[in-house]
Amino acid sequence: MNENKLDRLRTFLLLLCCFAIVTKASAQSVRISGSVFSDGHKPLDGAIVTIFPSSISTITDKKGRFFFTQIPKDSKKITVSYSGYSLYEMRLSLDKNEMLLSDIFLHPEAKQLQEVVITENFESRKKKQESLNIESVNSSFIQRNLGGSLMQSLQRLPGVKTISIGSGGSKPLIRGLSFNQVIVVENGIKHEGQQWGADHGLEIDQYAVNRVEIIKGPSSFMYGSDAIGGAINIKPVPFPAQHVLGGSVDFTGKSNNEQFGGSFNLFGRNEKWFFDTRITAMEYGDYRVPTDIVQVYNYTVPLYKNHLRNTAGRELDLHGSLGYVTDRFKSVFYVSNIYTKSGFFANAHGLEPRNVDTQLHDKSSRDILMPHQEVTHTKISNTTSFSIGTHKLETQLGFQQNFRREWSHYVNHGFMPPLYPDDMYAPKDLERQYDKEVFSVAIKDDFSLGQHQFTVGLNGEQQQNAINGWSFLIPAFKLSNAGLFIYDKFQLNDLWLLHGAIRLDHGQIEMKEYSDWFQSEITENGQTTQQYLKRSQELTRSFNSFNWSAGVNYTPGQWSLKANLGTSFRMPIAKELASNGVNYHYFRFEKGDPNLSAERSYQLDLGIDWQENKWSVQLSPFFNYFPNYIYLNPTSQHDIYYGAGNQVFEYEQSKVMRYGGELSTRYQFLKNLSGEILAEYLYSEQMSGSKKGYTLPFSPPASVLFGLTYNPEIKHLKDTYFSLDYRYTAQQNQIVPPEKKTASSNVFNLAMGTKAKAGQQDFIISLQVQNLFNTKYLNHTSFYRLIELPEASRNIILSVKIPFLIHQ
Repeated sequence: MNENKLDRLRTFLLLLCCFAIVTKASAQSVRISGSVFSDGHKPLDGAIVTIFPSSISTITDKKGRFFFTQIPKDSKKITVSYSGYSLYEMRLSLDKNEMLLSDIFLHPEAKQLQEVVITENFESRKKKQESLNIESVNSSFIQRNLGGSLMQSLQRLPGVKTISIGSGGSKPLIRGLSFNQVIVVENGIKHEGQQWGADHGLEIDQYAVNRVEIIKGPSSFMYGSDAIGGAINIKPVPFPAQHVLGGSVDFTGKSNNEQFGGSFNLFGRNEKWFFDTRITAMEYGDYRVPTDIVQVYNYTVPLYKNHLRNTAGRELDLHGSLGYVTDRFKSVFYVSNIYTKSGFFANAHGLEPRNVDTQLHDKSSRDILMPHQEVTHTKISNTTSFSIGTHKLETQLGFQQNFRREWSHYVNHGFMPPLYPDDMYAPKDLERQYDKEVFSVAIKDDFSLGQHQFTVGLNGEQQQNAINGWSFLIPAFKLSNAGLFIYDKFQLNDLWLLHGAIRLDHGQIEMKEYSDWFQSEITENGQTTQQYLKRSQELTRSFNSFNWSAGVNYTPGQWSLKANLGTSFRMPIAKELASNGVNYHYFRFEKGDPNLSAERSYQLDLGIDWQENKWSVQLSPFFNYFPNYIYLNPTSQHDIYYGAGNQVFEYEQSKVMRYGGELSTRYQFLKNLSGEILAEYLYSEQMSGSKKGYTLPFSPPASVLFGLTYNPEIKHLKDTYFSLDYRYTAQQNQIVPPEKKTASSNVFNLAMGTKAKAGQQDFIISLQVQNLFNTKYLNHTSFYRLIELPEASRNIILSVKIPFLIHQ
């Protein structure tokens, strides 16, 4: 027999074996498909369909459809779950190789009083359908990890840190990027405050937050400018169930700053109309640190009873929503007003931090004296969505006003008059005032074409920021931008999912002229004259950008692999283009550059997810390159006009390389005992410019968290837990002067909680002990790190949530 005949024989035998294997596999497995609808015959997108006893799951698409390609023939049961609907169960009897199930209809739950709990299975499935690395948490996570602000409550997640301003304020830091490089979206509207300042926290009521998605990595293709480093997406509270009137009451107390307060929620719905209201109030005193002496730029400051004087504050938040809901139409109006008043550490702010009346401040730990800030953030928005054929259209209209005032005693420096003029346009103690108004609009269309799921969107925004006060840092400005994007999600087959997006943006910023209200002495050619110095020129800059993103998801069995490559951009802000004044929070003179170009980023994100019965492992590495990163560079110059010779810092651009990643590992030791390891690492380096070889400011050091959770079964109690966290943070030696190196730290946190019932009433109780052993340590990303201020002392936090039902 010649070689050709042997090759044909081998090929035939190989095909025969493959046919036998496929035939055998087909005989042992079944293909199942079906559709899931609400009781109003609306397709339910994202319903979780699970086959038992194999626990194989999938989720429904936009049309409510699901399918399984290889289900064991001995499968006994199918379940369908969807938030706000009762669980559906059906016994299976599989006697065919392919089965089309009858349409499945889900019915709303009778009650919807508790927070919506997003199951771990749903979140893992959702991650498999997204090209970016996304972390999702619900209100239970926030209550269990309650901090002084929303971002402090979220920083247990790897890759998420905060720039904290005392005990009541903070801003997000995602993979080392913050300020205007990370956006916050609330109820679909981009939150716009004065986020350019390290001392400007987020005006967000964490009691009103139901579910939060944290996008780690550039997401400009969806949100536009400022999402170059990531996004915090605060999802709307779910609609109440029909014919229900209820609510909840939250009480919170904290030992460190003697905080007390809470939140009251009331909601109701008939068949189609619903309302949801909330009021939150809290008050807190000066917080304590585990030291009695602080070095403020080589000046020793003694602390009275370990209190950080003048860091007390209070907050009052109001929320309301009114909506109309049918199967194909939804429209909701949201209104909120957030008011906060909080003090700055008196010995680390202003022109004369040494001349502080400590006796006055130390009389009470709860008064708010100068310097302090007051912020009122008002937000009004409407979200309307409706279905036309295969299209789901959504429109969003929004208005915001952020009114911020910083109060401080007037102290003359340089050529400022010794006595404050009586006829000045600003009050004597008003150091700075910013009044920003923002109008925004967005239109989005989701539709399917075959295996393609398209999202097409258009969004625009217009801002106007007015200034006031006797001190100057940035000019008044107007800003407008608009963007158009197209996003395609293509389901190639059961294993492969492809993503692609493009976006076009145009933005323009107009900065106003500003001159000093006092005259300075100017000497030129031996002649000295009195002049009103011009601090800001009238300037208009326009920016255009094209960005793209491409990704792939591969989900073979227990594995989930993803990769995404894309670009992002960010328009320079007024502070970077035109700042020209003393920043009293940092004792430095900051100067902008009107010729800065738009920041651009190229990033590769990878995701590796593996789950087994007891194991769960997630690895999220990334690589990031900026050809023109904007940063504040310290120079050898010193200011001669506006203070005691403050060092001049100038905004510049350089090439920057960043890489790192996060690791999450969980293991179920026993039925009621589990452990986890959460680790993160970031490396960044400037590859050009005067700081070539240095890292970037506020670069968080590597850290790892070891957590242990015990969930005992106790009679008359539900969802009981005891958890212990140990976080090791490595030393940070990679710094940018004037930053200082930060030593490593070891911190323990303890938490416990349960659900109890008194009569017919439920109580959800949570208790935390933060910094269990009262460890003295420094946080490299803290606002007060430069003055060697350690983190807060031991803090015991008690939180009680009482949901109630008035009518059903």
